[in-house]
Amino acid sequence: MAKHDIGFAAVARLAGVSNATVSNTLNRPEIVAPATRERVLAAIAELDFVPNRAAATLRQGTNRLIGLVIPDIVNPFYSAITRGVTEAAAERGYTVALCVSHDDPDLELQHFEMLAEHRAAGALVAPLTADASRLAQLRRVGSRLVLMDRTAPEGTGCSVAIDDVRGGELAVAHLLATTGGRGPIVLVNGDRAIPQCEDRREGARNAFIAAGIDPDELVEVTAREMTVDAGREAGRDIAARTPDAAGVFCTNDQLALGVIRGLNDGGRDVPGDVSVVGYGDLPLAADGRVPLTTVEQPKDELGRVAVEILLAELGTDRSSHTHVARTLEPRIVVRESAPATSRDSIPAS
Repeated sequence: MAKHDIGFAAVARLAGVSNATVSNTLNRPEIVAPATRERVLAAIAELDFVPNRAAATLRQGTNRLIGLVIPDIVNPFYSAITRGVTEAAAERGYTVALCVSHDDPDLELQHFEMLAEHRAAGALVAPLTADASRLAQLRRVGSRLVLMDRTAPEGTGCSVAIDDVRGGELAVAHLLATTGGRGPIVLVNGDRAIPQCEDRREGARNAFIAAGIDPDELVEVTAREMTVDAGREAGRDIAARTPDAAGVFCTNDQLALGVIRGLNDGGRDVPGDVSVVGYGDLPLAADGRVPLTTVEQPKDELGRVAVEILLAELGTDRSSHTHVARTLEPRIVVRESAPATSRDSIPAS
């Protein structure tokens, strides 16, 4: 007898439960008592039963497939989010289809069309833009969406993001407190059209205001891209043009690691002459030539929360659903590139 010829009824008889309990064990295990769930799983194993997911999808009009659309899988930030998403989804009986847009808006839309064709229950997306018209275009393909690392325009959808304004404020407040005003503070940023770059800059300026300093005194350098090589170029530029700089805040860790190298190229020691703070707390941050003080983003938590929000939305009718916007808090992790001092007023956690 083929595996698919064994139905729920045979499993239910062997386990001594109803067909509905077998279905719930497979599709909603969290609502089944542990002892009962174990009996059902034992019966499934004994009968070598494989549920026909495709048929169930057609009958129920649902699917236990979640799409995850990100711009880059090589970036450790997105790798960590992916881990959080896949682990949280698996715990709830869902499979994740990973789609990488490579920063191409046309490819991003193609991924959503594919997920709609496969009747994905919903999708988690780190979109290339949070523009309302673009998001409406994505939603027209049929899947429920939750934005990650973006805040959706009010009333347009659910989202989970990290408070990058607060993160920028933490970084620069730490530099102001630990350098004691002995020289200028420099911001090394990416393209301000990137929302996170603009938010982190706003936080940096807020820290100046909170310290009673004119935010226009913040020296700003725009890197050609947010990479180690571009950071090294920026570090050399700072060593030449702002030789008395006391601290540098870089809006990602790759820039910061490059800036340290560039400052060294220009004869400036980190942290002896200049303190450097990064952003992201990527795995490489602690392993650099000088372990990097950085702002930690709760990346794994972001992925897990995104799954929770999506599944909550799937459990409600579209007409009665109220969109949720969650914001996660960053924290500063102090290492050798910008060590704490007795003047430091910003806690490490």
